[in-house]
Amino acid sequence: MAALLPGTATLGVLGGGQLGRMFVHAAQAMGYRCIVLDPDAISPAGAVAEQHIKADYLDPLGLAQLARDCDAVTTEFENVPALALETLAGMRVVAPAAAAVAVCQDRAVEKAHFESAGVPCAPHAVITNDIELAAVDPALLPGILKTSRMGYDGKGQVRVHTAAELAEAWHGLGRVPCVLEQLLPLRRELSVLVARGADGQLVNYPVQQNLHRGGILAVTEVPAPDVPPEVATLAIASARQVAQALHYVGVLCIEFFWLEDGRLVVNEMAPRPHNSGHWTMNGADVSQFELQVRTLAGLPLPVPRQHSASLMLNLLGDLWFTAAGGPTPPAWDRVLALPGTHLHLYGKAEARHGRKMGHLNVTADTPEAAHAVALQAAAVLGLPTDF
Repeated sequence: MAALLPGTATLGVLGGGQLGRMFVHAAQAMGYRCIVLDPDAISPAGAVAEQHIKADYLDPLGLAQLARDCDAVTTEFENVPALALETLAGMRVVAPAAAAVAVCQDRAVEKAHFESAGVPCAPHAVITNDIELAAVDPALLPGILKTSRMGYDGKGQVRVHTAAELAEAWHGLGRVPCVLEQLLPLRRELSVLVARGADGQLVNYPVQQNLHRGGILAVTEVPAPDVPPEVATLAIASARQVAQALHYVGVLCIEFFWLEDGRLVVNEMAPRPHNSGHWTMNGADVSQFELQVRTLAGLPLPVPRQHSASLMLNLLGDLWFTAAGGPTPPAWDRVLALPGTHLHLYGKAEARHGRKMGHLNVTADTPEAAHAVALQAAAVLGLPTDF
């Protein structure tokens, strides 16, 4: 069981992105000081923390300074080297643990964990050499070839239909270890956020329905529309099972595919707060970032209560670029004139195509009302209204 940290403690964050920024805001609201370690001199999280250590994640001096000046450490994205977490764990409380993050950093290891936890995932094959490539079961095609490591937001993924395309794609990805997943007829993409404390206490949010465009999350709706109670119950039970089997401490997001034939299979997980949980900042009585602070500080974990129907729109840098070439800030005044709209921008100095610049939460008394306002907001912003 983790020791309870007093409100005068200092919390460390590996990673300076927007998730770290929102964690810092939540921690500061509860009285904690924060130190961010990130190599970027103008990182979103570093800009709001009390201290920013500008160093590489494996820099010995940077890690030593972080361990000296803070009482506990977390991570804000899954590709922080597990070795950095392992090094810090010898000196400070670290959550999530390096071993748990390492599982999430390798798709092949992650699939093996899902299977050992008794949670079904898509039929797949691991490819690390020419022999394994030649031995792939033709029944797995068509499929999606994914690099085992460093893939996110649709990066490192190629759809393949034939053995020839598979071989070409694997060589095109640099012959690195990959996982081939059978392409399954998809009905919906769902996710579940859980938070687990060092004492084993485990809580979760309701099932979330997600829409991706170009491999990047675009829309999240909660409650998930048209998802039967038995599917929601299974998703929550499976997510909790995955976290328990991992002995996880922190906030964990598990993503699922709900298939046309009614089956539910796990897709992947993220050892941190997640884009699909941003709605909790305005639609629940405790946000995913506050729960992350609580798990790190050894505080009790209340069962989150959703008090408003919610819909989240992801805001990419594309919105800043007009037909005239941009960049020009979107019409926030028109968006914020709509009822129940909550704008969260990440403090990034430069808008770029595909870059996550912020998100818009829409809350209302009913899912129908939240959906209607979100459609209006999307129209104002020039976003697709296909949700």
